[in-house]
Amino acid sequence: MTQAGKWMSVGTSLILAISYGWATPRQHTVVLGPWHSASVITETGKAVPVKLRKLLVDEKFKEHTAGPSHDVSDRLFVVRKAAQLNDSLPQDTVKTTRWIWRMEGWISVDRQTGHVSPLNLPMFDQDTSEVSWYRDLAAYCGTSDDHSKAYLLVFQIGKRKPLLKKEFTGEACPAPTWERQPTRVTFLSGQTKSSFVVTAHGAGIQPDTKSDTKEDDEDESE
Repeated sequence: MTQAGKWMSVGTSLILAISYGWATPRQHTVVLGPWHSASVITETGKAVPVKLRKLLVDEKFKEHTAGPSHDVSDRLFVVRKAAQLNDSLPQDTVKTTRWIWRMEGWISVDRQTGHVSPLNLPMFDQDTSEVSWYRDLAAYCGTSDDHSKAYLLVFQIGKRKPLLKKEFTGEACPAPTWERQPTRVTFLSGQTKSSFVVTAHGAGIQPDTKSDTKEDDEDESE
């Protein structure tokens, strides 16, 4: 082989190696570390016990997380974020920094790319909203910015507006419950129970079929 032929062969090998490197995406390692116990402080000063874990991407710390994660798909999962805030006052005589844990919003994590993104859940209240996940749908009770109004909400990842936003009167509700076929979510606020069938276009209220059945039975008995 001539000298020119050798250089051509080397050049071809380099081009193939570079092309192969571009074609093969880098594999990332995404890990939620071991649990440890802590207490978060709400706006009212109440201490609430939580379980925290560190989110590591390629062995590098990214965020503190609180509570269980939810697998949206085999590639994407969501988890709530927690953070330490400096709670020291300017007039404190002790100069040691006072750190407290606070709950924050939700984040999504892509296992393939290692990318971590905040999820902007509409009207999500960091102290009172309890989110229930099903697939890529989040159901929870939220509030307006001034806390004067409360809403039943269903939000789908990737959508700009919630699929459901219904004002209700009452206090914060526990995490809603989900059913499949059809996709149905049920909110319980005090003694009020509200169910909605959720589709890609929105959510419609589910009629109370139990009361209808009872009336039919009474008619038949007559």
